Amino acid sequence: MSIQSRIDLKLKELGRLAPLGYFVGLHIRFTAPLMTFQTYSKAWLDHYTENGFVLRDPMTAWGFSSNGSIRWSDPGLPDPFLLFVEARKFGLKFGCTISCGPIKSRTIASFARDDREYTDEEIASLQDIVCELHGFTQPPENLTKAQIEALRCVAGGDRHAAAAAKLGISESALKARLNSVRVRLMARTTAEAIQRAKDFRLL
Repeated sequence: MSIQSRIDLKLKELGRLAPLGYFVGLHIRFTAPLMTFQTYSKAWLDHYTENGFVLRDPMTAWGFSSNGSIRWSDPGLPDPFLLFVEARKFGLKFGCTISCGPIKSRTIASFARDDREYTDEEIASLQDIVCELHGFTQPPENLTKAQIEALRCVAGGDRHAAAAAKLGISESALKARLNSVRVRLMARTTAEAIQRAKDFRLL
């Protein structure tokens, strides 16, 4: 099973446990996640963005300072900007957040429902799934010299034929290198692979 198929399978499981939506940020490095998945309503996302809540979200702050899980209703969780009060207006009445991984590559995920609190068992299931997603989407620590050379040529504006000639390889060999990079960086396109390689300082 491909990594993308495994991701899709796990996201379906999360969807069943989060009827009001979820947000998953995998491997947050240098303030940006490797992958982001979310199913919250457009109305809530627009409201969240327009009000700059990302800078005031108690779950973001908690996620970077803790590993584990927490309910949004936890009395020890500070919410000075009343984000949870706003969320309730959009039906996000109950929720929990999961955080895992080292601080240099943290995964943070939040889940919401409107009918009741999450049970301990449900939170444990969510945590297992999030940790699995974190585990099999771990980005590589480096790329091979051949992969880097191929990416650099394309990033520099060379078309496949020109890049292959520059490297002294066939065009099919160049495409094979680029494909291996996309697989390794879990990117759908070469452009996305180039950006991820730059984000992870591999290029």
